[in-house]
Amino acid sequence: MGDALQRLRDWNAEIAIVLGSGLTAVAHDPVESIAYSEFSELPKPRVAGHAGKFSLCEISETRVIFAQGRVHLYEGYSAGQVTANVRKLAHAGIKKLVVTNAAGALNQKFKPGDWMMINDHLNLTGTSPLIGCPKFLDLGNAYSPRLQKHFGDAAHKVGVFLHQGVYAAVIGPQYETAAEARILQNLGADAVGMSTVLEVIQARALEMEVA
Repeated sequence: MGDALQRLRDWNAEIAIVLGSGLTAVAHDPVESIAYSEFSELPKPRVAGHAGKFSLCEISETRVIFAQGRVHLYEGYSAGQVTANVRKLAHAGIKKLVVTNAAGALNQKFKPGDWMMINDHLNLTGTSPLIGCPKFLDLGNAYSPRLQKHFGDAAHKVGVFLHQGVYAAVIGPQYETAAEARILQNLGADAVGMSTVLEVIQARALEMEVA
């Protein structure tokens, strides 16, 4: 376990990207991969499309750690287990965390395959990784405006239209009923999914910059 953490640290990356469902191919041609199973405290993903490993990559001379796969509350894991990958990345020296996911659209203007940058969220999971920790975390600016601008500029440069919106996190594993979808829309949510938000809460508690 200690050796695996040291290998993460020795990569000297400041940014990590959590890859959601269907995005594993982004971390192509890694210099090294470290399985989650090499860390006793990291649970193994049970869902198809979540490889369960850290991939150390270099992109345009920038060193990045990709977290390929995550675990979810609906798999029976606790909020602490769901966010263990974030704490491990913080211990490895990561200062900036990018979270991605596959989500369901609630905004009627969105089309299948569109990209949305999260600018705020609704935590409807009923839990938090900070339970038991006397830390009253201010999440008024959970998502970094600075990083959001970088992503917006980059998307424009390559011709990708990037929506911005509110992501609602629910437990799952069932999808929403029509009535539930309407409630989420009335609450201001643009997309809904079963991940991400607890990781963001944990990352902000660890003073990471998040997008």
